[in-house]
Amino acid sequence: QVQLVESGGGLVQPGGSLSISCAASGSLISINRITAMGWFRQAPGKERELVATITRSGITNYADSVKDRFTISGFTISGDNTKNTVYLQMNTLKPDDTAVYHCNAHKSWPREYDYWGQGTQVTVSS
Repeated sequence: QVQLVESGGGLVQPGGSLSISCAASGSLISINRITAMGWFRQAPGKERELVATITRSGITNYADSVKDRFTISGFTISGDNTKNTVYLQMNTLKPDDTAVYHCNAHKSWPREYDYWGQGTQVTVSS
């Protein structure tokens, strides 16, 4: 089993920045089977949607909704394999980014499986 604990959410003004992190813990075997980690978000009344993922080798994938902001002033996902932690740096935040951000860890062997964190609230409001 793998446990995911998110931290760093909160209230931020439009145009502001926020960084959230997610640490994975569990048995060494389970941790080593994780092939990618990432962030999904769920706004009130909407379905959970992808924000960004990163593989162990550092390959990233961003949702179209944030990809156009993938610049130094946008969203950036990063990971630290030594700490089993994934980070999401969010810049130039908009009210539409308000949601509960859930951490995800994916493994492919011996079967496909997704672990989820409980989520951290990010609110963008003036």
